[in-house]
Amino acid sequence: MGALPPIDHEQLIARIRRDMLDSWDEEIEMDVEDYHPLPGLPDGGAGESGEREYRKNYFQQLFRLQAELVKLQDWVAATREKVVIVFEGRDAAGKGGAIKRITQKLNPRVCRVVALPAPNDRERTQWYFQRYVSHLPAGGEIVLFDRSWYNRAGVEHVMGFCSDEEFEEFYRSVPEFERMLVRSGIKLLKYWFSITDEEQHLRFLGRIHDPLKQWKLSPMDLESRRRWEDYTKAKEVMLERSHIPEAPWWVVQAVDKKRARLNCMDHLLKQFPYAEVPKPSVVLPERERHEHYSRQAVPAQMLVPEIY
Repeated sequence: MGALPPIDHEQLIARIRRDMLDSWDEEIEMDVEDYHPLPGLPDGGAGESGEREYRKNYFQQLFRLQAELVKLQDWVAATREKVVIVFEGRDAAGKGGAIKRITQKLNPRVCRVVALPAPNDRERTQWYFQRYVSHLPAGGEIVLFDRSWYNRAGVEHVMGFCSDEEFEEFYRSVPEFERMLVRSGIKLLKYWFSITDEEQHLRFLGRIHDPLKQWKLSPMDLESRRRWEDYTKAKEVMLERSHIPEAPWWVVQAVDKKRARLNCMDHLLKQFPYAEVPKPSVVLPERERHEHYSRQAVPAQMLVPEIY
């Protein structure tokens, strides 16, 4: 086979730009997923032009912060830092959305998310922290816990899944457990996403009426709505008894999802003395071409129908 015909420079730039826009569209698609106003409800008075400006500013800041997170990731990998970030908050507080935006542009081999299900029968007999320890980072890794060992302080305590003795033992142990993590060289950040009673009510209604989000509502979520005050008391105890100098709690005001994401990302970045890691220039090598090579046609029956 002969050499490929030369590609027009402007055409090449246009293709690269299209790929970049495609990646940006991923974020816009996720944003649209969040924006399902209920029929008949006003837009909050901002008006269409105000909403457009708000979203434009949001995306500008989001992409800037995501670029900084990539620099942080490279710095963590280069310096062999170990990072743990805990995300806690009520159901529908926006933890998952913030985690998605933080990790969206990062390398999953460096940054991973841990979201553990309820413990099985064997895990219930283990040391409470044991199943979390196996997910802690090695050097050069970032681990985000979408809920964490603080399940015992919240849902397990409120719903009666642990005894009073186990609850008290948790608070005796958790400060020492976290100090141990910090002494071992782990940078531990803990974020609580805070929303109001009214905001959780609206978000639950949104999930009920949106077929794409109904899977997010479990019987436990509905029960947590009924026990709002019990969860409030549990949260207040948690912030009081596990806020330690080595691993303080940081509260993210999360009624506005977009502002919450940006504020959390900005704060996270400011906790590290990271710098851009120098990288060697990348040169794309020429592909080897052999005279007798020919690409084999794929059998028609193997092709996915091109409906779109």
